[in-house]
Amino acid sequence: MAIQHSSATSGATRPEIRRRILTGDRPTGRLHIGHYVGSLKNRVRLQNDYDCFFLVADYHMLTTRLDRLSEVEQNIRDMVLDYLSVGIEPERSTIYLQSLAPEVAELHLLFSMLVTANRLERMPTLKDMVRDLNVEVTYGLLGYPVLQAADILMVRAHLVPVGKDQESHLELTRQIAGRFNELFGEVFPLPDTLIGDVPTLVGTDGKAKMSKSLGNTIYLSDDAETVTQKVMRMYTDPTRLRATDPGHVEGNPVFSYLDAFDPDVTVVSELKERYRAGRVGDVEVKKRLAGSLNTFLEPFRERRAGFAARTGLVEEILREGSQRAREEARKTLAAAREAMRLNYFRG
Repeated sequence: MAIQHSSATSGATRPEIRRRILTGDRPTGRLHIGHYVGSLKNRVRLQNDYDCFFLVADYHMLTTRLDRLSEVEQNIRDMVLDYLSVGIEPERSTIYLQSLAPEVAELHLLFSMLVTANRLERMPTLKDMVRDLNVEVTYGLLGYPVLQAADILMVRAHLVPVGKDQESHLELTRQIAGRFNELFGEVFPLPDTLIGDVPTLVGTDGKAKMSKSLGNTIYLSDDAETVTQKVMRMYTDPTRLRATDPGHVEGNPVFSYLDAFDPDVTVVSELKERYRAGRVGDVEVKKRLAGSLNTFLEPFRERRAGFAARTGLVEEILREGSQRAREEARKTLAAAREAMRLNYFRG
């Protein structure tokens, strides 16, 4: 069944030869505004010029969420709806489910022979996950970046849009691809990294990163009232006791969000000046931010509701996208086996 969406670009066809992009997310819940500024915004823009593969990474979810498998199906549905709401279009991009292209597991196995345990133990993201989630380092969690490399190289991606915190994973992917090519011949490209305009968006509590696990997020699908409530509870400047006290703009999450989501640069600049001089209170600044965020998010909420009302749409998108991804996976795995001389007795 052909996927049909109501948009100006419906029915658009992919050029036969385009450079490829691979990126994705674990289905651990709804996506938030940190995901948007860190990666989703670039995905929407780049799908016009690249052959894009967007991964719903359910294998990766297993590294830390074995106790919450009952939530995965709904999380997958929410993630695809979030993709659609921000402007990712299945007519132009491939949205697929990782476990429906199981060849990636074999490629992961082959790649795991090319990297040492010591190298993986030095990954900064591993330390962050253990600290933030209070989990033990399983074999699967240690090998998470190797599986990610297999995702990227399975479709022979040339560019990977990611958040700043994932940059080290792309370096490992390049090392694995380079090592494979050196040992067995040129099979894989060395993918480049594309960081979003706002590489890391701080959480509403002022912590360094917005994260679902930390409960400091504003979701793309939050309704207007919820957004306003979250903004009004936001961390600001702890040294400021009264509205007449001079305040700090730098490191203040409210102003970081205004810079990212309020298009009126002049008004934001004036608010910063008044805040530094003690001539505006936190409440006024937060009300401005709540209005800006809701204006920004409203088109996403409307589109999401429309897609959610279409029975079977998510399943259809994942089925068709996963079929295409698996075709690419089979080609890549065959090339890797051939290069490694592992095609004996295969007929």
